[in-house]
Amino acid sequence: MSGPVSVGVLGEVTGWDAAGAEIALKGPRHRAVLARLVAARGRSVPLSVLVDDLWPVPPANPAGALRTFVGDLRRALEPDRPPRAAPQVLVTAGAGYALRLPTERLDASRFSAAVRDARTAAPAASAAGLAVALGWWRGPAYGQFADEPWARADRTRLTELRLQAVELSASARLSLGRAAEVVPDLDAHLADHPWRERAWALLATALRDTDRQAEALAVLRRARSMLVDRFGLDPSPALQRLETDILRQSPPAGTQADRADRVWLRAAESYRAVPGVRTRLRSTVDLLRTLAVTGGPGLVEARAQRLDTIHAAEALGDAELTARVIGGYDVPAIWSRVDDAAQAAEVVAAARRALARLPAADPDATRARLLATVAVESRGGGDPQVRAAAEESVAIARRSGDPALLAFALNGLFLQSFGRTGLAAERAAIGAELVELSAGRGLTAYELLGRLVGMQAAAGLGDLAAADAHAEAADAIARSYESPLVAVFTTWYRALRSAITGASPEDAVTAYRRAAALLDGAGMPGMQRGLLPLALLSVRRSHGIPAPTGELDWGPYLPWVRPLVLLAAGRAGAAGDALRSVPEPRHDHLAEALWCLVGDAAVQLGDRATIARVHGALRPAAGELAGAGSGVLTLGPVSDHLSRLSAALRG
Repeated sequence: MSGPVSVGVLGEVTGWDAAGAEIALKGPRHRAVLARLVAARGRSVPLSVLVDDLWPVPPANPAGALRTFVGDLRRALEPDRPPRAAPQVLVTAGAGYALRLPTERLDASRFSAAVRDARTAAPAASAAGLAVALGWWRGPAYGQFADEPWARADRTRLTELRLQAVELSASARLSLGRAAEVVPDLDAHLADHPWRERAWALLATALRDTDRQAEALAVLRRARSMLVDRFGLDPSPALQRLETDILRQSPPAGTQADRADRVWLRAAESYRAVPGVRTRLRSTVDLLRTLAVTGGPGLVEARAQRLDTIHAAEALGDAELTARVIGGYDVPAIWSRVDDAAQAAEVVAAARRALARLPAADPDATRARLLATVAVESRGGGDPQVRAAAEESVAIARRSGDPALLAFALNGLFLQSFGRTGLAAERAAIGAELVELSAGRGLTAYELLGRLVGMQAAAGLGDLAAADAHAEAADAIARSYESPLVAVFTTWYRALRSAITGASPEDAVTAYRRAAALLDGAGMPGMQRGLLPLALLSVRRSHGIPAPTGELDWGPYLPWVRPLVLLAAGRAGAAGDALRSVPEPRHDHLAEALWCLVGDAAVQLGDRATIARVHGALRPAAGELAGAGSGVLTLGPVSDHLSRLSAALRG
């Protein structure tokens, strides 16, 4: 297919078209010219230098041969350039040529940027980003030209950057408690690069963190021997301190994780001795709430124990206690699809029972918390009565003057703000109020929620500057307060941003795969399942590429995707049947995007009834970017879809 072409030198020198297929670069001289220009890193290479670098003994007309190679390369690198239009990629510069590729279209530049970003990112984002970036390497930099004098400097730079990336990745994963998976990676790394002192320290740390202290000490002694005997180097003070720390069975300088664990365990043991079932149940809710915001296993475990806690409270027959146990789990929620629908339904039923049994004298704040719980756990349903419950909860909270209660109630209102399309501005106002309400009051989790809500809403409205500011603020707060789940949402937003600003399909796909890696083990199946295939489909449709026809796990999005998949497979009859049975999308973050996919299929099939139905559903969102209010994907301006739908209705 035509479109922007990318170039790769992290392995054999090659190029790819917009769909990721390798392009024809002809012979080795063509590749040599391309590699030589990449090695110049955007600077002009004079014709005379190119001749000397490419031919030990030049041919009769080297300048003519070079011009032929350059002409062939220009056609390969800019397949859509009109005849006689000036080249934009391989340009004539002074007395020679230069390669002017954007960062995202040269794998070496993209890799350098990814490593730079990983140095300042949160550990989860750093580990995920580096996993993707290291996957771009296909062999030694510059491949068959690695030993050429003109490639040596850039090859050395990239190789060193790759070694640093391996070590940065190991460090990030150690911070996330993934020491066991780091050990074999560092073993292999050190087998080829035994002079890497930081890698020795990381390997010893990983072994210590997996309770293999004897092996950790053996590694440090092997490092000392290797450095002294083979390289004449004394181990650094940091390496020596690490050995002392392991011998003393204490954490390395600068970290107190082991000490913190011991303090926590002592506190947990003391908690078991607290008298009174009711006191323990109330305390359990506090613990589960804290556990949930850690994400990953903590979130999964908190969710697993939540219903048991509610049922234990109900079994005591104490309506007030039950209400407090249910309403006390005020964990901020940003995604509009629940992780466990069956559990959410049970929580809602328990909250409704508690509301019915609540003593008349009970404070309004308890009622507000129960109503907010119903709103949060009923997200995506679009029920006007639940929306009314959310609004009542906010009204009670405003009268109470309790910022924490109002923040929880606003969370419920936010998750009920998807009753129709085109409500990004309403969500932006909720996000702004959450930020203002929470900042400086110790409500950090809700300040983060406000930032993420603001980021999503601003993206939906096409205000990328505001969305960027919210994402950066959220990341900064998350780093200070150890909130790992924030990186999941800001990384998905940045993948969306690259798609909005016109990234090539392959670059958008890379960004989305990097974001999806963060969902592994994050404890959010309601967000994870089917999201990556849907995001990749949004990239394809935005570039006019048919839907994929292979077996993919579309998760809950299959009904709205199936007509396009069948059309791509040439099964128009089956696609028409599927289209006629498509239900209305859930009232959630992705409703606009799913409506657009349905409209796309309806236009292709000429289904006027469905076209009119989609047009009516999308019309309130005319000023938004379709799906971008999710903070994860987009199918472009809703106005463009409305124009196509209107044209189809007129045709």
